[in-house]
Amino acid sequence: MKHLSLIIICVIAASCQKSNWTDTERNLIESHTTVMRILTVDNPADSLVLREKSTTLSKAEIQSKLYQSLAKKMIATVTSQQNAVGIAGPQIGITRRVVAVQRFDKAGEPFEVYPNIYITAMRGTKEKGPEGCLSVPNQRGDVMRYTDIDISYTSPTTLKDTTETVKGFSAVIFQHETDHLDGILYTDKLAQ
Repeated sequence: MKHLSLIIICVIAASCQKSNWTDTERNLIESHTTVMRILTVDNPADSLVLREKSTTLSKAEIQSKLYQSLAKKMIATVTSQQNAVGIAGPQIGITRRVVAVQRFDKAGEPFEVYPNIYITAMRGTKEKGPEGCLSVPNQRGDVMRYTDIDISYTSPTTLKDTTETVKGFSAVIFQHETDHLDGILYTDKLAQ
């Protein structure tokens, strides 16, 4: 009987893993039907959010309907913009480590969402390339980026830490978007 009680307690504890969504995050995700508002440096209040460091998502949050809704809305938001190839949580007011990136290195060039993403390795030399940003309207500039990186993230399907090698333009996009998660804009890295 003690063994059965212990199993029940463990199951309850696992299903009750704490969710830390803030009321602001909930409201932002739930109040937009499809496309979310993009924060820009032109708005002083938006600029403060864009400079914040993002926090990770718990496994319970990644499993939640709220996260599923966020992921769909991030893709809808980025694909609603002409020539956009990625978006990060802070750009829509969600200061969590989550990005949506177009994978030019995969068949069909799909947009995919990556929670708890970090760049864990960068190889080779940096190459200069033009960048723009939805949060920095009407500007472009050259930035030095690696074209061979490793990313680490929590798989939304398995909830396991996953590492992947990314090359080419997709690697550049990942670096741009993960910079947002640390409060860094591409304009901070303009090539001299």
